[in-house]
Amino acid sequence: MRHVLVAAALAGLACLSNGPAAAEISDGVVRIGVLSDMAGVYADITGRGSVVAARMAAEDCAAAECAGLRVEILSADHQNKADVASALAREWIDRQGVDALADMSNAAIQLAVPPLLREKNRVGLFPGGTARLTGDACDPGHIVQWMWDTYGQVAGIVRQVAAPGMRWFLVAADYALGHQLEADTRSLVAARGGSVVGAVRHAFPAVDLSSPLLTAQASGAEIVALANAGGDTIAAIRTAREFGLTGGAQRLVAYFLTVMDVRSLGLEAAQGTILTEGFYWDLDAGTRAFSRRFRERHGTVPSTIHAGIYSAVRHYLRAVAATRSDEAGTVIGAMRALPIDDEVVRNARLREDGRMVHDVYVFRVKAPGASTGEWDTYDRIATIPGDEAFRPLAESTCPALRR
Repeated sequence: MRHVLVAAALAGLACLSNGPAAAEISDGVVRIGVLSDMAGVYADITGRGSVVAARMAAEDCAAAECAGLRVEILSADHQNKADVASALAREWIDRQGVDALADMSNAAIQLAVPPLLREKNRVGLFPGGTARLTGDACDPGHIVQWMWDTYGQVAGIVRQVAAPGMRWFLVAADYALGHQLEADTRSLVAARGGSVVGAVRHAFPAVDLSSPLLTAQASGAEIVALANAGGDTIAAIRTAREFGLTGGAQRLVAYFLTVMDVRSLGLEAAQGTILTEGFYWDLDAGTRAFSRRFRERHGTVPSTIHAGIYSAVRHYLRAVAATRSDEAGTVIGAMRALPIDDEVVRNARLREDGRMVHDVYVFRVKAPGASTGEWDTYDRIATIPGDEAFRPLAESTCPALRR
């Protein structure tokens, strides 16, 4: 477990009334615990990079709005186990006074931790994950979901490639993330006049994906969709290419593929794969500037999760500074009221259900000859406004919205 202390050294913040920014902070320090996968299948896209992103957010806020605010970043490995994550979170809150938890990028963990946040009146900063966090499992007084969710990952691709009569086949991880991706695919494809002709669920983490992909190939479906993430997605794409699955009438889409995954695969294997991302390092001058600073410290460009943690933690700290409070409801209320403005997201706002809506992008992985450098991996083929990228509030199953 690591502790990083960041203390602001600037004086004054125009939007605050007189007095030190930390005057009403419960113990004088804002503590944020980053629960991440430090050595497992998601370590490249979360892990140490998540800690770097949170630390950058604290330092950037210290140099701007957070004058007088003391911030401490803690980190630990949840090992992709819900019981481990829950125990660590409880210890942090009870013994070390942690005010907010960040990352938790594993669907089972995302569903296990919120009851503790509610019990202890703490904030959960989720950079992405299951859409249930702002659906039936929502808690807008304690949970915000920042960068992506399962609905948005599916919706971007379906809107881009689906057509009436088109047949889809799913290869899904057999746990909460894969199950939700599968459910969202079925509903969104049906709404476009297509059909899901079959699905195979595989163990997490995957050992051998040959059988599911051969079944997908034999189905004759025009679209083979990978409803998994991390090492499982890498293994699935590699196996699909070996079998020539996408060499003819079939196309491969991946609901959660990242630049790190593409780098591991190589452009030769990943080329042509269609995916949705809420962030890409080379979108504009802002994303390039943030990514350059991140890469200087971590050695890679940031993943969408890294970028989401930076943006969420930065905005959370702005809200703490503006309210001079670390009480969960007060801070989240301010997060809704304050404009979201950073190098990472565009056209962003925090909704009543805890969902942060923002522009989302559909990409195609470049062919090797089209790439100009190590991290030049995507061609942008569509930009989806936030109100279209995420489940509409009118369709929300969040109980808090019906009170």
